[in-house]
Amino acid sequence: MKRALSVAGVALSADALISLRRVALMADAAPVLSALPGGFTTRRKGHGLEVADIREYVPGDDIRHLDRGTTARTGRLHIRQFQQERDRITLLVADFRPAMFWGIRRAFRSVAAAEALAMIGWNVVETGGRVALLAITPTDPIVVPPRGRTRGMLDVIGGMVQAHHAGLAAVQTGMIRDHPLDGGLTRADRFAPAGSELVLASGFDVPGQDLADRLDALARRRTPRLVLITDADSRHLPRGRYPIRLPDGRRARIRLGAASEQSARPIVQIAGRPALVLDAGDPVTDTARRIAAAFPPDRAA
Repeated sequence: MKRALSVAGVALSADALISLRRVALMADAAPVLSALPGGFTTRRKGHGLEVADIREYVPGDDIRHLDRGTTARTGRLHIRQFQQERDRITLLVADFRPAMFWGIRRAFRSVAAAEALAMIGWNVVETGGRVALLAITPTDPIVVPPRGRTRGMLDVIGGMVQAHHAGLAAVQTGMIRDHPLDGGLTRADRFAPAGSELVLASGFDVPGQDLADRLDALARRRTPRLVLITDADSRHLPRGRYPIRLPDGRRARIRLGAASEQSARPIVQIAGRPALVLDAGDPVTDTARRIAAAFPPDRAA
C-alpha cells in the first residue's frame, strides 16, 4: 500500500513541480484571446517603477537609469533594472480536502491542482510578481507568505508538498469527510492584500452555502480566479449512483456521469463566476497551454 501511495500522480514531489517551470514558460506564447471573459490581452509599454536589480553598465543601456550611489562607491557605471508593479501578489489556493485524492487516469485531482498552481506561480514570478500559498487540508491549513523570484516559488512548492502529504496521510487514517470549501476561504483575505489576485484550484466538491458570498466579498478588493479540476473519464460512465467501499469499511454511493456536459466545456460557471476547466488526466503540456491562454503574463490584476 505504501508503495502505491508513493508513485507519481498519487504522491506530490517538489522536483516534479520545479520541473514545470520550463513547461510553463515554453507554453507562454504571444498574446491571445483570453480563455476567461475580459477581452483581449495586450502587451503594456514601459518598464515599471520598482527596482528589480542593479548591475554593471553594458553598451546600449539607457544612461537615464544610471544608479549614482553604486557608481560612486564602485567607480564603475551601474544601472538600475525595473520590473512591472502590476500583479504584485498572487495567492495560490490549493484544495487538498479528501475528495481531491482520487483519479482514474494520469494523476489524482489533488496532484493536478498543485501542478496547475505551480505553472501559474512560475509565470507570476517570472514577470516580477510575488506568490503566496493557502493550502486547505482536512486538518489545519498551511500558509506561505508572499515572496518574489525563484526563492518565493520554491517556498510555495515546499508548502504544497507538505500540505499534500498531510492531506494524503489524513485520508489514510479515515478522515474522509469534506468540510465545506467556503469555510476554508474565511481567512483568505488575511493573506491576500487589497489589489492582489487569488487563484483557487479545486474540484468544488461540498462548496458550502456561502461560497458565492465569500467570493463576492473577496472580489471587492481582489481578483478571484477559479480553476475546476475534473477527471473526464468519469463522464464516459453511464449516469447513475455507484457503490464504493470507504477506507474504514463503510459503504457509500457516489454519482458519476451526470457532470459530463459540464466537464466537456472549457469554461463553466461556479458560484456565479467563470472557472477554467482542467482535466487531471491530460498531459501537463496540454494543461500548460490552456493555462497560458487563461492566465497570460500581462493580464490585468
